Amino acid sequence: MKISLLLLLITALCQTVSNAQSRTYVLVHGGWHGAWCWKKVVPLLETNGSRVVAIDLPGHGDDKTSPAGVTLDEYTKKVVQLAKAQTGPVILVGHSMAGVIIAQAAEVLGKEKVAKLVFLDAFMPKNGESVFALAAKAEELNKAEGKPTTEPSLSQCLLLSDDKQTSRVDLDRVAQLFYHDCSADDVAFAKAHLGPQPMGCLGTPVQVSDAQYGAIPKVYILCTRAKDLDKRSIANNVPIQKMYTLASSHSPFFSMPEKLVAILQAL
Repeated sequence: MKISLLLLLITALCQTVSNAQSRTYVLVHGGWHGAWCWKKVVPLLETNGSRVVAIDLPGHGDDKTSPAGVTLDEYTKKVVQLAKAQTGPVILVGHSMAGVIIAQAAEVLGKEKVAKLVFLDAFMPKNGESVFALAAKAEELNKAEGKPTTEPSLSQCLLLSDDKQTSRVDLDRVAQLFYHDCSADDVAFAKAHLGPQPMGCLGTPVQVSDAQYGAIPKVYILCTRAKDLDKRSIANNVPIQKMYTLASSHSPFFSMPEKLVAILQAL
C-alpha cells in the first residue's frame, strides 16, 4: 500500500512538472514598446521549464520594418507565424493594444493552437471593435459613472509625426502615464527604448467569430492603478474565464513581475 501511494505521488509530481514544461507563452507587447518590456518576466517564467517567446511586432524593438503604414494585418501575421512555429498549443499574452492583436491572431489560429488568451490591462474586443473604439467606449462609460479622469491623458502625451502615420510618447510625461510605480532604473530603461507607434492599426476593427475567437478561454488581468485608462469596463466586454487584479500601474512587467508571473503560472 505504501509503495502504491509513493508511486502515485511520484506520478502526480512528474505530471505537474511535465505540464509546466509543456507550456508555451507568447508575449506580445503594447504600443510604443517592444519585446524588451518583458525582460524581467521571461526568465521568471522560464524557471519552471516553460517555453517563452517575446515578440517584436513589425516596426518595434529590433524589427527593422518601417513603422509608417504598418497594419493590424502585419501585426497579426507575425504573431500567427511565431505561434505556429511552436510545438503544441500556446498561451497568447497581450498587453494594452496587443489585446486586439492576440484576438485577431486567435481567430486565425483557432482553439487547437491557442490554449488561452491573456489580456494584460489590454483592449479586449468584440467583433468589429478597434483600440480606438474600445478606448472611446471606456471613456464614455467612465464619465457616465463619474470616475475621475487622470492627468495627463494619453492623448495629451502623444506627439504625432508630420504625416500623422506614427506617434511617439512625450518622454517628459511618460513616467507618470505608464510607470508611476516603477523604479528610476526601469523608467530610464523604458525611455531609452520606447519607439514610434503606427497609428493606422489602432483604428482597424478586428474581424472575429464566436466559433474561433469566442471558443478560446480568456483571462483578464486588470491593473487597478493604471493611469492611462480605467479598463474595468473593457475587462467585461466579452465573456472571460476569470479576472485577476494587480494594484499596479499599466506596467506590472516592471513594477511587480513576480506577481504577474505568479498569475501566468496559475492559469
